[in-house]
Amino acid sequence: MKSYQVHLIRHGLTDANFNGQYIGATDVDLSAEGVARLTKLKSEATYPTVDKIFCSPLLRCRHTAEILYPVHTDFIIENDFAECNFGDWEGKTADELKNNKDFLLWLKNSEKSCPNGGESLKSFNLRVTSAFERLVEAVVKGDIKDTAIVTHGGVIMTILATFGVPRAKFFDWVVNNGCGYSVRIMPSLWMRQKVVEVYAKVPYNLARENNEESAYIVDLVRGASESDGIHENSGET
Repeated sequence: MKSYQVHLIRHGLTDANFNGQYIGATDVDLSAEGVARLTKLKSEATYPTVDKIFCSPLLRCRHTAEILYPVHTDFIIENDFAECNFGDWEGKTADELKNNKDFLLWLKNSEKSCPNGGESLKSFNLRVTSAFERLVEAVVKGDIKDTAIVTHGGVIMTILATFGVPRAKFFDWVVNNGCGYSVRIMPSLWMRQKVVEVYAKVPYNLARENNEESAYIVDLVRGASESDGIHENSGET
């Protein structure tokens, strides 16, 4: 049975990630440490060979794609794979927003509220899932065997929570910077059920989690997801 592979890769570390800031639409670059860690990851482990790359328009993703796939200078910018826009909360930490009533309301139920000047969870989910459906159609129609999407944590988690099997919740798909998942698309199964098989973590052959900052970020997000009443939401925390 014919199948296609799509590799979802999160961008490298930024200063905002390290500081626990909400950074979605803000166009920050990788930090010097982020570049160094990506370079080390690439030397220690194996990233999948791909035929085509789709990329968020934001600099941190474009820079990541350039580091991981320097021979692919023709990657395709897909605006709908950009991270959620956090509006007035861009650049702020959860601690800085802890007394903001709108922020607390959003944490409790992000389906019914959104940041001032930002993007609602419904709109974010719709644009990301629609973009992924278009990509699958293009992959199958173009007979593209291996495709990479270099994007953001929230985008990856949204795609996998919506289409991935085995089924898991949004925050179960938290992924470290420079890492991600490989999924397999079987056209007949996609047409019937719109699901993709999650079959590996990216990069391959990674011996250990050697990034204390990434571990800290994962703990932050998991802690948020386990808090009483907090709805699943995305962010560059």
